Amino acid sequence: MIKIIGGNFKKTKLQVHEKFVRPTSAIKREAIFSILESYAYKKSLNLYSNKAILDLYAGSGSVGLEAISRGMSMGYFFEKETELISILNKNCLKICNKKQFKIINNDAKNLFNTNFSLPISIIFIDPPYKKIDINSILKIVINKKIKNNDTIIVIETHIDENLSIPIKLKIINKKSYGKTTLLFLN
Repeated sequence: MIKIIGGNFKKTKLQVHEKFVRPTSAIKREAIFSILESYAYKKSLNLYSNKAILDLYAGSGSVGLEAISRGMSMGYFFEKETELISILNKNCLKICNKKQFKIINNDAKNLFNTNFSLPISIIFIDPPYKKIDINSILKIVINKKIKNNDTIIVIETHIDENLSIPIKLKIINKKSYGKTTLLFLN
């Protein structure tokens, strides 16, 4: 079990499938939202209201649900592992109503087939370490034009991961926690 750490649903417990999921820790989630909210404040960006989060490789959904707890209007959760879908659905129903989330049981590489009803302000990418080519996912995000000028991409990856950041993106922050790197792009 992990807990939501901020917003209206602070301390709400979320289920985790221990075999398939490496959930983003509370310390990393706190860092993610602190950096996001600080950046949004400095740039006068609306991070949450009438906006959505795209949580790729969602697992338990902890990051997307953290955003919804903090006021995000909608969450899109991509998860291809069928074993995780019922846990993800139960977690979503603890935090939001059925109109506030959409679970896509598909690989994140199939983003091309998805339409989003609200602008995406945060894209969270946390694939299984060293098993997914994050560079190809970034290309899909850019080619599908999911990202707008205000969208912030957060990547959680192994510290040794070799990323090639597309020229259209710039690094706005980078933090390391043990063997994990959090990379923030705009």
